[in-house]
Amino acid sequence: MNFSWCTVNVINLEESLRFYQEIAELPLDQRFMAGPDREIAFLGSGETKLELICNKAAASVTFGADISIAFSTESLEELMKKLEEKNVPIIAGPIQPNPSTRFIFVKDPNGLTVQFSEHINN
Repeated sequence: MNFSWCTVNVINLEESLRFYQEIAELPLDQRFMAGPDREIAFLGSGETKLELICNKAAASVTFGADISIAFSTESLEELMKKLEEKNVPIIAGPIQPNPSTRFIFVKDPNGLTVQFSEHINN
């Protein structure tokens, strides 16, 4: 069995695509209409995809306070520079719970908590 995708409901698909393509560096896999008021986009190139669903009739989306999604990065320092350039505030971190891992948290355009982590080779 495989973990196929994680679904995130979004308010503004363009803004969300920009965040996940520019910040998380996920390529667009496919994008399509799923009815008159719903558009779906899949991002990613590996086994697990990120599915963004935009229901144009919805006024808002909500996420549980204890849920987040995470991405790994080669350089947390470079990513933090990019976040600053894109005016994406870091809400927590950098946190280094052990000698080989560092991470930060940001919010995506919809308010979902997103973690970016770096594995440090010692």
